[in-house]
Amino acid sequence: MGSAQVVIVGAGPCGLATAALLLRQGIRVRILEASSTPSQGSRAIMLWPPAQDVLRDLEILAAAQALARRPDRLDYFGDRGRLARVRLTAAQSPLVLPQPRTDALLEEAVEKAGGRVERGWRLTALTQSDDTVEVTARNEEGHQVHLRTQWLVGADGVHSTVRDLLGITFTGNPLPTRFALAEGQLTGAQAPTTPSYYLTSRGGLVIAPLPGGCVRVAGSIHDGRETTEQLVQDMLDTRGPGGLRMHQFQALTTFSSAERVVDRMRAGRVLLVGDAAHTHSAIGGQGLNLGLQDVRNLAWKLGGVITGKLDHAIMDTYSPERIAAARQVIKTTGAITRVALAPPPWNLLRNAVLRVAERTPHGPHWYAARVAGERIRYPITPLGRPQGRRGTGFPAPTWAAPPAGHAPDRFLLVTSGPPEGPLARAADATAQRHTSLVSRHHVPRRRTEFLLLRPDGYVAARGTSADLTPTERLLAALTPTTAS
Repeated sequence: MGSAQVVIVGAGPCGLATAALLLRQGIRVRILEASSTPSQGSRAIMLWPPAQDVLRDLEILAAAQALARRPDRLDYFGDRGRLARVRLTAAQSPLVLPQPRTDALLEEAVEKAGGRVERGWRLTALTQSDDTVEVTARNEEGHQVHLRTQWLVGADGVHSTVRDLLGITFTGNPLPTRFALAEGQLTGAQAPTTPSYYLTSRGGLVIAPLPGGCVRVAGSIHDGRETTEQLVQDMLDTRGPGGLRMHQFQALTTFSSAERVVDRMRAGRVLLVGDAAHTHSAIGGQGLNLGLQDVRNLAWKLGGVITGKLDHAIMDTYSPERIAAARQVIKTTGAITRVALAPPPWNLLRNAVLRVAERTPHGPHWYAARVAGERIRYPITPLGRPQGRRGTGFPAPTWAAPPAGHAPDRFLLVTSGPPEGPLARAADATAQRHTSLVSRHHVPRRRTEFLLLRPDGYVAARGTSADLTPTERLLAALTPTTAS
C-alpha cells in the first residue's frame, strides 16, 4: 500500500462517493474495506434528490436513472381505503434503486477516477498528531500494514471501528418496533405501481415496486415472531389491498431501527460520514439521503484544504452543519414513524388529519418537501448565514440550479434580473477577483437578486443590493492563510 493524502475506511456508498469526489480533485485516496466481497444484500432503495445531486456531481446520475424506477407519487391507505395521495414534482421524485446497484455505479466512478477498493483489510489501531493520522490494518491472512495519511474518513457504518477507536459518543435510543422485510415477486390485480403505505389498525405495511418487476414489502411486527414467508403473506392479507400473493422470495429478514447521533463528526484529522455518525428510523427512506449529503458537504471542503484553495478553518464547519442536519432528519423520520404506527384510538385522528391535509392547498407540498430533503437547514456558521438573510443556509432554489458542466468543487455566484445591470456587473467583478473559487451564472428572471451557492448546493449568501462587500469578505475569509 502506497502513501495517500486521505484514507477512507469503508466501501459502502458514503465511502465510495467520498473517494470518487476527492479523486476527481486530484487527491490521492486509499479505500480500506473489511469485507472481502461487495455486499449483495438489498438495503437502502430510495435515492431522494439530495442524494441524486451527488450522483450528478460524479456524472453517473443518467446511468442510475436508466436502472431505477421513478415514482411520481406516494399513496397512503387506511382500513377503509385511500387516506392521501402525495404527488411529487420532478424535482422531488426519488429514484428507487437497490443499494448493490448504487454501490456498483459508485465503485465504477472510483475506478474511472483512478482509485480502487482494497478489500479484506480491517482497521485495528488509529493515532493522530497535529498534521498526520497513523492507522494499522490487518487482513484475513493476518498480514498487517501501517499507513500514514493527512486525513482519515470513517465511513464504516453503524458499528464503526473508527468511531469506537476515537471514543466518540454515539447517543440515542432504539426504536421499539421491529419490522419484517421481504423482496420478491408480487401478483394480484391490486398490486401497487408506486410506493404505497398501509396504515391499518393491525399495523403498518409498505409495498415498494423495485426495478425489474420485484417488490419490497416491509411491515411492523408487534410480537416476538421472526420473518417468514407466511408472516409476510399474512401481513399482505390483513393489511394490504387484498388479493396479493408474494412468491419467488429473494430476501427475507427482520430489522429494527434506532435514533442515534454522535456528539461530533470530526476529531482532529478524522471525520465521520453516514451511518458511522447517525442512524434513524428506516421509514421515509432517508438513510442514503443523509449520508450522501454528509459526503457532499465534506468533499469540497476537504479537497479545497488539501489542494490549498481553502483555509484549514473551513473544516470547523463540517461537524456542526451535519450534526444539525442529522438531528433534523431524526426528528422528521421519528415523527413519521410514530404517526404511521399510532395505535387506536390515535390512528383515527391520524387518518382524519391525512384526509383533510390532502385537500388543503399546501398540505401535500409541505410533506413532499420534507421527505424529499428540501428543508434541511444549516445553523449559523461562516458558511451558513454570513448576511443573516432569509433563505441562506438552505438548499438552492430550483431557479438557481447550477448549469450543466459546473464543477462540483467551486462556488457559483448566480444573478437574476437585467444581464447588464449593476448587480450583474458587480457579480462579474467579484467572480473575476476570486477566479480560483467562484464561477458565474446568470438566470433571466424578473426579480433582481444574487445568490452565492456553495459547492454542495447550499446558499451561503443572498441579497438584492449591488454592494457585494459582505460576500467579498466571505470569499476572502476562505483564502488560505497558512499551510494545511
